Amino acid sequence: MAVPKRKSSRSRTRRRRAHWMRAAPPARADCARCHSAVRPHTVCGTCGHYAGRQVIELPE
Repeated sequence: MAVPKRKSSRSRTRRRRAHWMRAAPPARADCARCHSAVRPHTVCGTCGHYAGRQVIELPE
């Protein structure tokens, strides 16, 4: 297993970690039926529809 020859400085470590914070937010799409924001390829939590059909029954 590879072992570093020298200790990583604080600035180098923090610079590397800073890029993780810049990750893009999760993608959003609009539900075709109720127009609420949902993640792509996911059942709508508001109306229970996916791909144009009722997938889960939600209490109203």
